[in-house]
Amino acid sequence: MPRTRTVARATAHDSALAQQIGARIRDARKRVGLTQQQLAGDRYTKAYVSALETGIARPSMVALAYLAERLSLPPSHFLDEQSPAWNRLAVDMTLASGDWQAAADGYAALLEETLDDQARAEILRGRAEALARLDNGKEAVVAAAEAARLFGTLGRISDEALARYWLAYGLYLSDQEADARSLLTSLLERVRAGLKVEPDFEMRLLMALAAVEGRRGDHARSLSYLETARGLSDDLDDRRRAMFLFNLAITYHETGDTEAAIRTGTQGLALLRSAGATFESAQIENTLAMAYLAIGNTDRAAELAAGARAEFERAGDDRYLSAVFDTEAQVALARNTPTEAARMARRAIELARATGNRTVELTAMLTEARALRASGDLAGAEARYAETADLARSGRSASRTREVLREWAALRAAQDDHRGAYELTSEALAVK
Repeated sequence: MPRTRTVARATAHDSALAQQIGARIRDARKRVGLTQQQLAGDRYTKAYVSALETGIARPSMVALAYLAERLSLPPSHFLDEQSPAWNRLAVDMTLASGDWQAAADGYAALLEETLDDQARAEILRGRAEALARLDNGKEAVVAAAEAARLFGTLGRISDEALARYWLAYGLYLSDQEADARSLLTSLLERVRAGLKVEPDFEMRLLMALAAVEGRRGDHARSLSYLETARGLSDDLDDRRRAMFLFNLAITYHETGDTEAAIRTGTQGLALLRSAGATFESAQIENTLAMAYLAIGNTDRAAELAAGARAEFERAGDDRYLSAVFDTEAQVALARNTPTEAARMARRAIELARATGNRTVELTAMLTEARALRASGDLAGAEARYAETADLARSGRSASRTREVLREWAALRAAQDDHRGAYELTSEALAVK
């Protein structure tokens, strides 16, 4: 499924809050004597700062932290933490910044308050997205289904459609591809029939359908959806088109077309660099590193991963940094340096745990298990596979659980523990 970031449709109250944040940013900027261009620095643009100050745009927590540092103020200066509505906006921005676990926890806390149906629906939809990002398909389905029902009752059809998108995402994560495909196809038909939604929603549906068809093994249909989505991207500005290409590259990679992933990712990287979006460029660099690794070009993979790591270290973003360390661990493993691979994977695990990034934590644990096996530490590999399997089981991702169990079974079979291998293989076959 595409890794797009979405922002909930702003209510009138949300817009008022965004304007108050913008006013505080403007006042602080003027007090220190900076122009909008100077405040933007080398990460953002004057136009973006202007949009924030006028309340047209809402800052992510990453952006707010960056601007607050340049203004020598804590991010909390711009948020009124005593107001529940401000807390809601802060959680929305946490979601937009990519801190999925913190957002999921924040939405759960907000749901404990007394809410009207509209507020509850909006919070449930945000929670559904956060849970889907965390690969928690079953709970995402529960939250998204209730959000869709409430939006439907309220007559908010466009919002209901977006909630159903996250419902489909949850079904996909729960290995219910047929149901996800049916729901996404229905949404696509409604959009093409005139349903008014966000400008890039049709593209996201097409990319999601491509991911579903890729998992089902119908790569021809998957690529057909991708090419249709590409044709819709021309109307986007450079930054949004670059992020579309980034998501397209990921989907190409998932369908097995690594060369197309590299080509498309490189195009997106060039657009982001020309727009001065260094942070987003680093995300694409890490994705490209994995694509180059898949075709055996470890030198290029290492070069791209190093560039991404430097940017995330500069930004102080440990969540994304954990993913890069895992990429570098996989590169080291491909270069037959398992001791280095295990060290890098351990660093990735530490950062992933510190930032609540369960997806990277699981991937890095699996990388470390492979590295330990390659280095001859079979006892260490056995222990790490056991821990990884426990985490995979708790994560409710059936496909990832099966992957871990099958690799663990292969390790046992290589040690002539055929009974143990049989038990793990049987468990993998039973996972649903």
